[in-house]
Amino acid sequence: MNHAIPADDLPADLAALCARITPRGAEAQPALAARLRHRIDHLTKPLGALGRLESLMLQIGLLQGREHPALRAPQLLVFAADHGIAAQGVSAYPQAVTAQMVANMRGGGAAINVLARQHGLAWTLVDAGIASAPPAGPDLVDARLGAGSDDAATGPALGRERALEGLRRGAALVAARPGNAVVLGEMGIANTSAAALLLAALAGTPLDQAVGRGTGLDDAGLAHKRAVLQRALDRVGVAPGRFSPVQALAEFGGFEIAMMAGAMLQAAAEHRLVLVDGFIAGAAALVARGLAPSLAEACVFGHRGAEAGHAAMLQALGAEPLLDLGLRLGEGSGAALAWPLVASAVELLAGMASFDSAGVSGPSET
Repeated sequence: MNHAIPADDLPADLAALCARITPRGAEAQPALAARLRHRIDHLTKPLGALGRLESLMLQIGLLQGREHPALRAPQLLVFAADHGIAAQGVSAYPQAVTAQMVANMRGGGAAINVLARQHGLAWTLVDAGIASAPPAGPDLVDARLGAGSDDAATGPALGRERALEGLRRGAALVAARPGNAVVLGEMGIANTSAAALLLAALAGTPLDQAVGRGTGLDDAGLAHKRAVLQRALDRVGVAPGRFSPVQALAEFGGFEIAMMAGAMLQAAAEHRLVLVDGFIAGAAALVARGLAPSLAEACVFGHRGAEAGHAAMLQALGAEPLLDLGLRLGEGSGAALAWPLVASAVELLAGMASFDSAGVSGPSET
């Protein structure tokens, strides 16, 4: 995984945003970490009995800089965009499905609509660059960077300026919203191709490990997809694993990936929790963490999906997901399903009694 690129490789505004993302972990706040661990260890339960929830308690307390963290006004943002590489036949579904699914979301009929309603997540749908612009309306934020990205197999998907503008627009969308937690998802035909290319470019993961069936390719389709993505990598002439984050985003990314990366940067700069969805959102996290390594301390990874490259993506990020349900839906659905676990961790820390306050005997000393 690349380290952060030099600040002077970014425009001043984005460099300043990245500079705000400073370490928040136990090494940066040892006294707070000790107090949080003491509180967690002295809740009325056996030591470590809440498993992963205890590490979430510690992470969120350190992120917010307090012993009694709280989650408020969680924001779910779903970014939709099309990808020019779809013209190469890398998806089992036609590009028109992006706009059709966006219409379904606007009508409240998608899985993510149901989950957002169930879990009380404030939901925002963003047109980051759908090929056919949907009708305007209060239920859709227009942040379009174009009518879909260009074909990464034949030239840069975004180019540097649109990649940087995507980071800015994603950051602005988070900055304009309340709360201290963001849940990020996406929709876009052929976006698993973009994510696989970013994984190869930034982490050096071989394409045979990074590329999966996406929306359901057969064996011949999968072989064709790998060949197309290999041409895209070969076109640039930079060794996998040697790309800078902005360079990889410019060559292979998508508008929704750029905006999710910007949203992550803004959220981390504001000490908001970032709940990351699946393979595509993971690619955005690779880009964002490459620009600001301490961003990792703000991120919780909702799930491990069925897409072949997702396990490799999580490994590259050093991430342990909360769920493993075999999902391959996108939309932010895996992150939304994980949200109650995150919320429960915070509520347990806030609401459980300690051994002392409850008059319960703690573990015997030997």
